Amino acid sequence: MAFNELRAISTFIQAAELGSLRQAAAAQAITPQAASQALAQLESHLGVRLFHRTTRKLSLTEEGSQFLEAAQPGLSTLQRALQGARRGREEIAGPLRIVAPRATMLRILWPVLEEFCRRHPQIEPDVQLDDRVGNWVEERVDIGFRVGSAPQDGLIARRLMPVQLVVCAAPAYLARFGTPTHIDDLARHRCSGFRHPATGKVMPWEFKVGEEIVSRAIAPVFCTNDIDLEAQAVVAGEAVGQLVGATAAPLIRSGQVLPLLTEHVTNHLGLYVYYGSRVAQPARVRAFIDLAAAQLSDNEDFVLTPRDLAKAPRRRKAAARR
Repeated sequence: MAFNELRAISTFIQAAELGSLRQAAAAQAITPQAASQALAQLESHLGVRLFHRTTRKLSLTEEGSQFLEAAQPGLSTLQRALQGARRGREEIAGPLRIVAPRATMLRILWPVLEEFCRRHPQIEPDVQLDDRVGNWVEERVDIGFRVGSAPQDGLIARRLMPVQLVVCAAPAYLARFGTPTHIDDLARHRCSGFRHPATGKVMPWEFKVGEEIVSRAIAPVFCTNDIDLEAQAVVAGEAVGQLVGATAAPLIRSGQVLPLLTEHVTNHLGLYVYYGSRVAQPARVRAFIDLAAAQLSDNEDFVLTPRDLAKAPRRRKAAARR
């Protein structure tokens, strides 16, 4: 139904209920002339006369009474639907559909979701952990998180933090096998590999060399599609691993592993929050994005600082002495 027809029907119903076309115009914040024109267009469109008009009186014709009886419930239902949609846009309540990679949800995103639910107990989270990039429209996703370098077409992306790639090894591994001091040395070491859950391929290791990012294929002695299991293998001294910063940072600060080749740590990847629109977001979506940005933007719990990396040589020497 075109917008002018909807307004004309609304004008007709209000005129019938109030008994005055002038009062109906005032109720809709339009001029009496506009109300009269809308009613005339509706009668012309329907091919029937809806009102008997005199200078003092407005009364329904038989066709007008029948049309009022049929149209009134439908318009009331539509008005309730519009009011409900406006309330839903402003209330922080209802379902919130989130999609995120398995590798980031528990450690990075769960604290955000937990705090959001505490603040807004009427929220109903529906979280899907999926490493593939699906069709957001078909899957009715409100908010998504992805690790990468570019946003998906048709979506808006906001970078929350850099995702570093850090080569790490346990002190026990270094005592047993020695310390690689150059990228080429890794070919002679026991390296772990991460198999991408979506593609099944072993990911190459990436290094910052000058201003460029270079990739190196590795032959892993230990391979998994779970970053936490890979980290456990590195902590246990079974392999050298290239871990993401969010995983590596607490292990390095606690001394369980030591960073290697720190001049080649990358930060070209990022953790992004994705959403579909800047203007038509429900309040619950806007509020969650704002909270995620406040808690995660460059959060040092998940990012190694230059100071952390500068300590690495001293820690390696201390570990070697022990």
